[in-house]
Amino acid sequence: MKESVDTLFVGISELVTLQEGPERGGVRGAELDQAEVVRDGAIAVREGRIVATGTTEALMKVYEAPKPRDLRGLVVLPGFVDAHTHPVFGETREGEFHLRCRGADYVEIAKQGGGILSSVRSLRAISEERLLGLVEKRLRGFLALGTTSIEGKSGYGLSLESELKSLRALQKASLETGLTVSPTFLGAHEVPPEFREDPDAYVDLLCEEMLEAARPLADSCDAFIESHVFGLDQGRRIFQKADSLGYRIRAHVDELSPLGGTELAVELGAASADHLLYLSEEGLERLAASETTAVLLPGTSFFLGKDRYAPGRRLADARALVALATDFNPGSCYTQSLPMIATLACLHFAFSPAECLNAMTRNAAYSLGLDAERGTLHPGKAADFAAFDLPSFAGLGYRFGDNSCVLTVKDGAIVHEVSP
Repeated sequence: MKESVDTLFVGISELVTLQEGPERGGVRGAELDQAEVVRDGAIAVREGRIVATGTTEALMKVYEAPKPRDLRGLVVLPGFVDAHTHPVFGETREGEFHLRCRGADYVEIAKQGGGILSSVRSLRAISEERLLGLVEKRLRGFLALGTTSIEGKSGYGLSLESELKSLRALQKASLETGLTVSPTFLGAHEVPPEFREDPDAYVDLLCEEMLEAARPLADSCDAFIESHVFGLDQGRRIFQKADSLGYRIRAHVDELSPLGGTELAVELGAASADHLLYLSEEGLERLAASETTAVLLPGTSFFLGKDRYAPGRRLADARALVALATDFNPGSCYTQSLPMIATLACLHFAFSPAECLNAMTRNAAYSLGLDAERGTLHPGKAADFAAFDLPSFAGLGYRFGDNSCVLTVKDGAIVHEVSP
């Protein structure tokens, strides 16, 4: 007698489960390039979890469901995990994009009222109800692209009231859409206008009030460590206070200069060090010997028209833990598409499809502490996966500029589907 399941997804042209790797934790080195393909694959799901995967023939001998779902002609992958996003903002900043395209630099844009502080003005002015609606729409956008979990940052409020408003909107939007969100408090994204003459006073406010107040709404704490924003000593103080409150540490580091933020992140046992365009040799060596994930954001270099990218290939070859993420935000990378990021990783890091997939699923989930539940399709894990109209798994990175995701399954339920 066959075992009953809620749903059987069958006839999958190519199914990539990542089961050949560990059920938990990240992969590095040669293991980063492992992703076996099951042809004519199938997935059995019960109560939102993976029961089994394998060939259609094998699973249909063991399991039965009321109405099997045929995914013939499609490539099925674990749901993407986007480990660096900024989805909580008010107005978009397309005007700045066109100014940059005409040669304006950061200073010129700032003089015209642009930059992060323009998003701060917008965020502070918007109602929480309106903000919630915008964030919900963006989270549904992730699901439509095959992303089933994200790290979502605050950071455009830069005041206690506005940062809490941001985190509440993120929490409510996650519940409403079903997208898994790992919330990050990024009060140290920029120095707010009222503290421009005394940045240390803002660090005092962060450490003495804001971090503790935000803790019930955030799992992680991030800070932008650069000489023009928060220096190493200020970053150390923020992170040490956050660590004492039980936050995971994530860090914007070495994006604009080799300041040593990566070394600080590794020293403090940070979950991730992100950006890394100006990563030093010492920083690379320390990352490779650590459990801190290098979160690579090639979309930001691309969108800003930069010639410089993080040393993704060198990090992977040095056996660092690497993840890929969108850096979705209104100013420097307005995309939610991890398949587009895979294209950039293939072009600029010489990543293979397998390396891209592991970096956008398993390793990203590990950096967020979600790897026990998400990131691979091991039996017992959440049934988070997506089906793509690709010629093959090798089409990840090859096809770009449109959305090839035709079906997204989140915790066993279809949350996005393109009509035939």
